[in-house]
Amino acid sequence: MLEVRSLEAGYGPSQVLFGVSFDIRQGEVVTLLGRNGMGKTTTVHALMGIVPAKAGTISYQGEPIARMPSYKVAQKGIGLVPEGRQVFPNLTVYENLIATAANRSASEEPWSLERVYELFPLLAERKNHYGNQLSGGEQQMLAIGRALMTNPRLLILDEATEGLAPLVRREIYRSIERLKAQELSLLVIDKDVRSLTRVADRHYVLEKGRVVWSGTSAELAANEDVQHRHLGV
Repeated sequence: MLEVRSLEAGYGPSQVLFGVSFDIRQGEVVTLLGRNGMGKTTTVHALMGIVPAKAGTISYQGEPIARMPSYKVAQKGIGLVPEGRQVFPNLTVYENLIATAANRSASEEPWSLERVYELFPLLAERKNHYGNQLSGGEQQMLAIGRALMTNPRLLILDEATEGLAPLVRREIYRSIERLKAQELSLLVIDKDVRSLTRVADRHYVLEKGRVVWSGTSAELAANEDVQHRHLGV
């Protein structure tokens, strides 16, 4: 579904990514791991066209997207739950969800308000609350629901549970498991390695803008050296 090869990107004269390569297959959950400042969010920004790719290729369903503007990347079927949530503070939950709703993929079972409320019942209770009246966990649920309403084939979650309480983290991972069961492809960035190894299929570890390790959940769980050296757990 997604193939990234020898990707280089950065901000102005500062290069952040040095030949990053990875891929995501249909229905897979794949993670980008690494300490802060190692290039994970820059990789996401390059995928979405927020940061221009200086070199390398990005192919989505066989089509090159590395030079596409962000809105066209989103229209191709890639949904983003950004770091920091970035919900619309002056819109209600209901308005946030319908603001960007679309079914460009002509899905026979598109995401609707009812499906999002079924995934996150708390949003149904808060549907008339404004974005700035929600807790951090509720905002994260809303950000996921808003992305799903665009009916993506690939969903990217940047810092999926950062700063959230344990109960809310479990709720977010429950939703990831349900989305995986529905064969939605996911790219997840988070620091909860234990939870990620339970739900993800494969992992890529970034160190200073380079992929330094990749493998399955079983391989990562068994490799304490990688966890201590690159993830600090």
